Amino acid sequence: MGLRQGVDILTESFETKKYDIVVVGAGGAGLRAAIAAADYGSNVALVTKSLLGKAHTVMAEGGVAAALGNVDKRDNWKVHFRDTIRGSKNLANWEMAKIHAEKAPERVRELERWGAVFDRTEEGKISQRNFGGHRYPRLAHVGDRTGLEIIRALQDHTVHKENIEIFMEYTVTTLLKSDETVSGVLAYNRASGELKVFEAGAVILATGGIGKAYRVTSNSWEYTGDGHALAHLAGADLIDMEFVQFHPTGMVWPPSVKGTLVTEGVRGEGGILVNSEGKRFMFDYIPEVFAAETAKSEEEADAWLRGEEGAMRPPELLTRDVVARAIMTEVKEGRGSPHGGAFLDIASRREAEYIKRKLPSMYHQFKELATLDITEEPMEVGPTTHYMMGGIKVEAGTASSTIPGLYAAGEAAAGMHGANRLGGNSLSDLLVFGKIAGQSASNFAQTNTYVSPHGKGINKSIEDTLKPFEAGTENPYQMHEELQEIMEAHAGIVRTGNELEKGIKKLEDLKKRLPNLHAKGDRNYNPGWHLCLDLKNMIITSLALAKAALERTESRGAHTRLDHPEYDSELGKINMIIRPSHEGMSVVRSPLTEMPSDLKEYVLQEAV
Repeated sequence: MGLRQGVDILTESFETKKYDIVVVGAGGAGLRAAIAAADYGSNVALVTKSLLGKAHTVMAEGGVAAALGNVDKRDNWKVHFRDTIRGSKNLANWEMAKIHAEKAPERVRELERWGAVFDRTEEGKISQRNFGGHRYPRLAHVGDRTGLEIIRALQDHTVHKENIEIFMEYTVTTLLKSDETVSGVLAYNRASGELKVFEAGAVILATGGIGKAYRVTSNSWEYTGDGHALAHLAGADLIDMEFVQFHPTGMVWPPSVKGTLVTEGVRGEGGILVNSEGKRFMFDYIPEVFAAETAKSEEEADAWLRGEEGAMRPPELLTRDVVARAIMTEVKEGRGSPHGGAFLDIASRREAEYIKRKLPSMYHQFKELATLDITEEPMEVGPTTHYMMGGIKVEAGTASSTIPGLYAAGEAAAGMHGANRLGGNSLSDLLVFGKIAGQSASNFAQTNTYVSPHGKGINKSIEDTLKPFEAGTENPYQMHEELQEIMEAHAGIVRTGNELEKGIKKLEDLKKRLPNLHAKGDRNYNPGWHLCLDLKNMIITSLALAKAALERTESRGAHTRLDHPEYDSELGKINMIIRPSHEGMSVVRSPLTEMPSDLKEYVLQEAV
């Protein structure tokens, strides 16, 4: 039913459904959480903004990181832990990094039992490839479509669970509470506009990232910071919001594939980065912290490509923040490709049949969509907004937020990656902490007295959800363009205090204009209305990002301050917390928890 002018929105009818657990988001993290909760005996509602299987998980093409030791027996969970902490620039929650490294192999083998078909070694074991920031070949893979295979396996396992009910094309607009405990959500059907209240003993947010706040992104339309904003508005802490990962290799040309991700697997299989002068430039950008384990010359790098024992990995496989900044520097200094990037060349490094076998998706999609044959010519690539390291602050062992009844996993949660995420860690992260979130939420729901959400909270949520249909003057599409311009100009891959301050002021102005957003038409199939609601979430998350970035007066990982280009040793001991306050949001400095001495000593070793 469409909204008619003059209807009292507080009399709007809505259906109420009650579950033990509501999972918001049906990517890898949401699916794994739903499975775990169902296995724990809970009745689960799996609510997804899009269609089942349509998730950013699919964009994680290169592999899932787990220290199986199938290709190099020297690998183990301690090395994986060390790589994660060092890659995070020492800001990762060490407890999360430890749990992740220990449990990732078990979760990958579990997926295999559920039907995931990984590439194999000659001995028949799960194959593993090299990836940026990982000491040894560690990424279990399915060609270059690993995320798709993981989603397929998880989805197949989910739909056979009798105690999981799936709601596709439902957008959650509000977390509902009973006193201080989260006890459900308000959602609407994107096709009909029908409102629905999901009551629950606990809620798990697995909504992904915030990529659509930026103009150039690998993210799809769904990634509008929903979980981040919902949690913040409900009173939960956010952490590490200043750290946005710009994947170094998104296509910059031709226009038909601009922003499309080029998997790190291309570099893992031997692809090199070259500037307009034909120079392989990454040898000029090796940070001291990684110098002991990175090839210093093409000869050393070629030895690695041939698989020689003891050879160091090429500099193209440095962490993503390092590679992204290197490409941007080459462009800034006039050595970029014609369309503002660099050339990624695998054609000269591998035989055509090898490329087609190892990177089938890359080969076919660019052949079809861009008439570009990667077996014959290089790709033009540059940084694209890809992954949000910051998100909802959660406990390592439970995935619980700072407010009762609310849990988070996947990209919507934070702590695992610190200042920079290693490629492949996102897939194992969502498997490990998705399971933990599902189990913990179920335990909470089963051991705590259930109370229905307050009616006044539901009424206020309905009012806010339907407000864009009132007479307003703001065009949501125009405001979205303004937001993207602000984020690209003031809070992009490189930042300054002055630009961040300007950006914050502009974002605050946008926030003030939100009540005047107007959606034409009725609630049936109305993308303008959807965007009005998405903008609220995008602006809140953007403000959190910019304020945390202003507070961190150093350059670390994915956060680069031109006015503070060096590490600050004191800030290296602190996470930035975004906390709701009377002013809207405040930035709180939170000291890192102390890492046990044996693990600290191991992390500080030069190479293992």
